[in-house]
Amino acid sequence: MESEVIVKARAAHEAARQLAAAPTELKNRALMYIADALEVHRGDIMSANEKDVDRARAGGMGEAMLDRLSLTEARIKDMARGVRQVVGLEDPTGICLDDWNRPNGLHIRKITVPLGVVAIIYESRPNVTVDAAVLCIKSGNACILRGGSESIHSNMVLVSVLKEGLSRAGLNADGIGLLENTDRALVKELLTLRDYIDMAIPRGGAGLIRMVVTTATVPCIETGSGVCHVYVDKDADLDMAVRIVENAKVSRPSTCNAMETLLVHQDVIRPFLQKLMPVLTEKQVELRGDNQACAFDDSIKKATEVDWGTEYNALIMSVKTVSSLKDALDHIRRYSTHHSEAIVTNNTKTAELFLQDVDSAAVYVNASTRFTDGFEFGFGAEIGISTQKLHVRGPMGLTALVTYKYVIHGQGQIR
Repeated sequence: MESEVIVKARAAHEAARQLAAAPTELKNRALMYIADALEVHRGDIMSANEKDVDRARAGGMGEAMLDRLSLTEARIKDMARGVRQVVGLEDPTGICLDDWNRPNGLHIRKITVPLGVVAIIYESRPNVTVDAAVLCIKSGNACILRGGSESIHSNMVLVSVLKEGLSRAGLNADGIGLLENTDRALVKELLTLRDYIDMAIPRGGAGLIRMVVTTATVPCIETGSGVCHVYVDKDADLDMAVRIVENAKVSRPSTCNAMETLLVHQDVIRPFLQKLMPVLTEKQVELRGDNQACAFDDSIKKATEVDWGTEYNALIMSVKTVSSLKDALDHIRRYSTHHSEAIVTNNTKTAELFLQDVDSAAVYVNASTRFTDGFEFGFGAEIGISTQKLHVRGPMGLTALVTYKYVIHGQGQIR
């Protein structure tokens, strides 16, 4: 018998043909039905999610990760609101990017088209199920979803709601597939189905991303892992820096755009920590620092080499003292995952040098790294945050889910 993976991938491949040809109006109608269904079935969604959360808590999952897993009535309403916002976004397919005439009379147009079938492998966050499927539908793609085992009950109910919306609009419900078997071996099978899968996108921790990138024989977009830095320069407004660091670390530490390492110029390390420490202590943030940071406060633990490259996804933060902008840039170059980095400074020249030198998807001056997000960038929901350079980089909205083809009209020309 064929595996669940092949059956669902083949079905999605067939459904992708219909979705690619579906007019914008029909795709939007399906999305509106999905938004309505999310609200109608919110009780079923929350009941299923409660099972996942209870099981995860019993298994020892930390509070930050439990927060990623949990769905509240407010979060479900936000999901529905996000779906309706995608309805209002421009359809990224069928757009003429360029057109020209050749001397031989051929007329060539470059037109955006869907990728086909997108496999999305992710962990914990069931809202990704909705975000990913909705963006795929709007862009004319089918999708195969494989969430983590910790969110399986939530994802099964959410996918049934998504399929309900597709069917009600007259679209093939196989355009959204969920791997319900959580055996990891099936993920590896999925990532090698070149006949059916056009793109794989992992969303999760470094281990998951590494597994997908090294296993996949289908094209893959590397996303997510975020060892993000904030550098407080000697010319920084220290009060502003405290607000930025607090937000970057504390507002939602489980996300990939949360700051993990704080770099502080040696000229301001003591006055800055005097302002920052009471704020972080109140928020119960654990600090791990170098010798200078540890000398400031006994509560700061000694950092190890491993800390500088760790994505904590928790209320833990490493602190390093640097002697110059170059020292800060060298540290970022060595330990960054090329996600998001920020500098706090009032020195325009220093800021420009930082922006020029840092090779990450998003680079900030006097703002929190937490803004690296599709919604915050104005893209609506996001499919992930790419930390590579091909074919997209940074928050991935609708335009990241299309490619293009050339359409050529002639009058009998031959070469």
